[in-house]
Amino acid sequence: MNSLRQLKNNPWFRRIDWKLVAILALLAIISITIISSAMGGGQYSANFSIRQILYYIFGGIIAGLIMLISPKKLFRHTYTLYIILCVALLILVIIPPNPLMPVINGAQSWFKAGPISIQPSEFMKIILILALAKLISNHNRFTFKPSIRTDFKLFFKICGLSIIPMILILLQNDLGTTLVICAIIAGMLIVSGITWRILAPLFIFVIVAGASIILSIIFKSTIFEKLLGIQTYQLGRINSWLDPYTFSSGDGYHLTESLKAIGSGQLFGKGFNHGEVYIPENHTDFIFSVIGEEFGFIGAVVLLLIYLILIIHLIRLATKLESLYAKLFIIGFISLILFHVLQNIGMTIQLLPITGIPLPFISYGGSALWSLMFGVGILLSIYYHQPKKKYHQQEEENA
Repeated sequence: MNSLRQLKNNPWFRRIDWKLVAILALLAIISITIISSAMGGGQYSANFSIRQILYYIFGGIIAGLIMLISPKKLFRHTYTLYIILCVALLILVIIPPNPLMPVINGAQSWFKAGPISIQPSEFMKIILILALAKLISNHNRFTFKPSIRTDFKLFFKICGLSIIPMILILLQNDLGTTLVICAIIAGMLIVSGITWRILAPLFIFVIVAGASIILSIIFKSTIFEKLLGIQTYQLGRINSWLDPYTFSSGDGYHLTESLKAIGSGQLFGKGFNHGEVYIPENHTDFIFSVIGEEFGFIGAVVLLLIYLILIIHLIRLATKLESLYAKLFIIGFISLILFHVLQNIGMTIQLLPITGIPLPFISYGGSALWSLMFGVGILLSIYYHQPKKKYHQQEEENA
């Protein structure tokens, strides 16, 4: 008992964000449990839940190591990380196919060596948040009289920094990750300080353009195939989203089975390991379908509440910080998580098109999880390296 009390009073112990660690531990347990249940369908020879445990262990090591690096050092080397990841890895991965850069599900986005696959674009999302946070904080620090002119200048800086990775990721034929980056940019723009006289028309234009593109794909899909090089399977995802049952034997198969699985779960679900609906690769992008079928509406709501608690915790952390760079990174990370959750769940219940975006911290996968844990490491670093006075103030507030 005394040793436990001494541990709690240890300065380094109190500097760890244990609330964040507890939330992530809960998500890890849910992830491993649901992936284990997904194995019960007999479609896999390997046990992916064991691999997910190993991925989480390695991800925890990544987060722990990043936590020890101060945000000031991260701030200093942000653009170096951006250049290395953007110029080196994202360009290397689009070199014509070879054994180290295979084409998987129509996209050439991975470095593969034996059983290990690394997707640089996943890590690019976190590095881009860091880079945008540094760019915006530097701009605001040296802008003494904000105006329309300075706001436009910041806007074009953000676009210039973001366009290179977006183009390189699009060249990998990875539309899903490109959409995630767009969501990150949108979140960062909202908190950048740019006037809404610029942002409001911009967002309206993007919404109208997006709706126009979807309508054009429906009625004039050949234009996109010939002029823009969009793949047939990508166009099929739009058609199957709007009318999945017409394409239930092809592009709409995953969606119709997902709807069937979630609907059959009803309020309380069928119970752990009692899933009956067959969904190919249900441990990855469609893992929410397993949750809906086996744990029902209640289980799905519990998971959403955990995500909500995570987001609220990060918002509270951001409000207590003085560093604009740290605040902006947290907002960018929240934008990333929020878009992933909304897009992944939305595509399984036909609210949004299927894009291949995983459910954060739940879906099976190494690169996606490790990149998120890299981001978590930065969050832990922000908390860990706060000035000591902050800890005493927080202790008094909690008391």
